[in-house]
Amino acid sequence: MIAEIYISLKRTVSDPQGLTVKHALESLGYKELGDVRIGRLIVINLNLKDKKMAQEQVDQMCKKLLANPIIEDYHFKIRENK
Repeated sequence: MIAEIYISLKRTVSDPQGLTVKHALESLGYKELGDVRIGRLIVINLNLKDKKMAQEQVDQMCKKLLANPIIEDYHFKIRENK
């Protein structure tokens, strides 16, 4: 199974990197922009067959290490290997 974990700053947390990218895009002529937020994607190959177990383990990984619950939100998808 493959876990795709998306982590981003909470809406209430300022995103200076997103603001920098927004200003750069506007300087390139893209004026119709709203908010720009930067996040990260983590992909983990899991040696598991049980999707429910995979979901539980990935959720624990996020809570314990991958995301900072004070300033970040996360969501993830579990999919089969192809």
